[in-house]
Amino acid sequence: MIRVEEYIKELESMKKYPKELYAIGNLELLRRPKVSIVGTRRPSGYTKEFTLSISKSLASRGVCVVSGVAMGVDALAHIGAGYANTIAVVANSLDIRYPSVNRQLIEGIEKEGLMLSQFAPTFKATPWSFVVRNEVVVALGDVLIVTEADLNSGSMRSVEFALKMGKEIYVLAHRLNESRGTNELLEKGLAKPIYSIEEFTNRYGVIPKDDEVIKDEFFYFCQTSPTLDLAVNRFGSRVYEAELCGEIMIENGLVRLVT
Repeated sequence: MIRVEEYIKELESMKKYPKELYAIGNLELLRRPKVSIVGTRRPSGYTKEFTLSISKSLASRGVCVVSGVAMGVDALAHIGAGYANTIAVVANSLDIRYPSVNRQLIEGIEKEGLMLSQFAPTFKATPWSFVVRNEVVVALGDVLIVTEADLNSGSMRSVEFALKMGKEIYVLAHRLNESRGTNELLEKGLAKPIYSIEEFTNRYGVIPKDDEVIKDEFFYFCQTSPTLDLAVNRFGSRVYEAELCGEIMIENGLVRLVT
């Protein structure tokens, strides 16, 4: 763990620039294009699928995904982006790996990505420190994506920060009576819906081309829950490698993404 001495321009949008900032990992990620992703700790299957898809697609374009390493949407955003393409901001000090259920994820980000905290060693998370954490998450991103949120949730507090900072806000389209927080943002014209992952992520970083960033077609293919035979015919041993790595599961003859 080191104390960050360099000035981070993105944090100028905060109400008050942090007095202290600590880090573990790759500070070069701060120089990359960045998108913040937040949402509920109890995402629906739909939200899980497309949070992974958005973050993976952004990372494939050289964009760094920023989130708060909490359970649910935060963890999915980090996982989709990959350890080396993500910044995790926490509400506790960096000598404490919290929440413990995400310990393996946190350790991976420490080694390949970037962990950030405003809190000195031995500090345990409190209700107010999560609010402080949320402000940093929002400030670092060029835009904010909320993939699912209830009314009066912590994610909606992040939305308040984004509005004050003048950040664009994007949300997944949900059915009525689902994700009421994001649906209300759409109703009030405070957020824009994401209807196409490709179209949205092509606005950021490098648009994948044959001679530049390669899209992971296998990941997109598996979103359709293809049959095992069809997957093997198209991708061969990649299917079984992905199963061994825990990226997919093979169930009743169908290939499904692990979310």
